[in-house]
Amino acid sequence: MDTILQTIAEAAKIRGTGIARRSPDYIKSKVVEGKAIIALDGDEFAGFCYIESWGHEKFVANSGLIVVDKFRGQGLAKNIKRKAFELSRKRYPHAKIFGLTTGLAVMKINSELGYKPVTFSELTDDDQFWKGCQSCVNYDILLRTNRKHCLCTGMLFDPARDAKVDPIPQKKLGVYERWLRFKKFVFLGGNRKKNNEGGKRNLLKSFFAALFA
Repeated sequence: MDTILQTIAEAAKIRGTGIARRSPDYIKSKVVEGKAIIALDGDEFAGFCYIESWGHEKFVANSGLIVVDKFRGQGLAKNIKRKAFELSRKRYPHAKIFGLTTGLAVMKINSELGYKPVTFSELTDDDQFWKGCQSCVNYDILLRTNRKHCLCTGMLFDPARDAKVDPIPQKKLGVYERWLRFKKFVFLGGNRKKNNEGGKRNLLKSFFAALFA
């Protein structure tokens, strides 16, 4: 368990964003409950992800996705993500599956699984989930926007809507990249004058109109 926790902490530092910090007991409970995906190369730890339900099992999040450095670039993250997705569908067949990410690679994997980018208002309102964001260096942005926006992009798979829908074409990834740059421009400029807020909202509306077209 210490290896998993240490790898999660190191991954968070490299990414410059926070992965929710969990205690050894919490991680152990996910393994015991059959809610974790652990990748091994023989006896060597290679990667990890776990699932957790929120909002009385109406939502499921796939969290803590990590791959040890030496195993990166081999498609392992994609395989772990897919296994976590399949586990989520099996354990909670009617739940909406969601995640928060700043990584284009994860967005691509999510898109191939059928996730769609959504506003935070479409995600769980369970306070316990959002408390996990406190370990992120960008948590002040989430607070400043009343939990409506952050540098992370919310992605959601709704089985009632997406189970029979083709994945988002890969050409959409260019839109995701522009979206990440746009959010960095808006939310990292916390010292801008308030009279710019109207312009920000108009830009945001225009971007979402293009994103969901």
